[in-house]
Amino acid sequence: MASVEIRDVRKAYGSTRVIHGVDVDIADGEFVILVGPSGCGKSTLLRMIAGLENISGGEIRIGDRVVNDVPPKERDIAMVFQNYALYPHMTVADNMAFSMKLRKADKAEIESRIDRAAGILGLKPLLDRFPRQLSGGQRQRVAMGRAIVRDPQVFLFDEPLSNLDAKLRVQMRTEIKELHQRLKTTTVYVTHDQIEAMTMADKIVVMHDGIVEQIGSPLELYDRPGNRFVAGFIGSPSMNFLDGRISGDGFETDGGLRLPLATAPAGSEGKPAVYGLRPEHIALDPAGIPVTVKVIEPTGSETQVFADAAGQQVVCVFRERITAKPGETIHISANPRLIHLFDPQEGSRLTH
Repeated sequence: MASVEIRDVRKAYGSTRVIHGVDVDIADGEFVILVGPSGCGKSTLLRMIAGLENISGGEIRIGDRVVNDVPPKERDIAMVFQNYALYPHMTVADNMAFSMKLRKADKAEIESRIDRAAGILGLKPLLDRFPRQLSGGQRQRVAMGRAIVRDPQVFLFDEPLSNLDAKLRVQMRTEIKELHQRLKTTTVYVTHDQIEAMTMADKIVVMHDGIVEQIGSPLELYDRPGNRFVAGFIGSPSMNFLDGRISGDGFETDGGLRLPLATAPAGSEGKPAVYGLRPEHIALDPAGIPVTVKVIEPTGSETQVFADAAGQQVVCVFRERITAKPGETIHISANPRLIHLFDPQEGSRLTH
């Protein structure tokens, strides 16, 4: 196993810059997820760690070795791709053994490693099958098994669950996390799905337009997002943002609603701000502010309500069943200690 250090890494295709001086430290044995919307540069960064993309500037270290100019096969990494990349004419066992055969490893060692990986992933009954005879989840396990038999210093996962259905994605999330806890191999994982990031990562790197917006544990990013982008990206449904201004010891929306604040930033009286409130931190309250119900989405365990709050949309998540119908008024309140304030221009966090 090894640490991974990314120092001021940049990537450009001609005059088009796609990665702008990224710095990330990944400790030995850590499970780090690069997350962000499509086009943010997360897969490009992963491919640079793997050596599949050239680096335009900066430095990448795996362990104590700078690998900028080291070929992929000599970096001691193993990569699992979104499309599995299995050889259709080879059995599961042959697919898993392929890289070791290329290195002319001893036959007994190959068999031992395949047996170990197959045991970990529940693939022993499938070793004689071909990829076409496997389900999507089984193919993904074979791709992971092929990575495990290499016994690399670093695992790299590039959106490995994107092609699976929702139920299987949940199952595979658990299996990958359990696999990491067992092997304790340094892992870098790319996804656009913030739920995957929140449930699996030791540390999350949130990327946007080729830069790192924030790095932290899942709950650090959820509880204290550094800016409006991270606040809106982490959490499902997304955080509500209401435009208005700080007024006295509270906040007044552009529509005239009065909302609570635990503390207001010094010298902020009367200044414009964005009021951030997570849907799950909203409660039904007969003494609260009135909002007009627009859409109700029951999911069974909870109810999502889309409402109009004096001209601005608010999404609420309630654990209890509600009887209100579209067009009716309900009253809601928020815990002032769970409010976030952001600068309306910069998007930076105003509360501490």
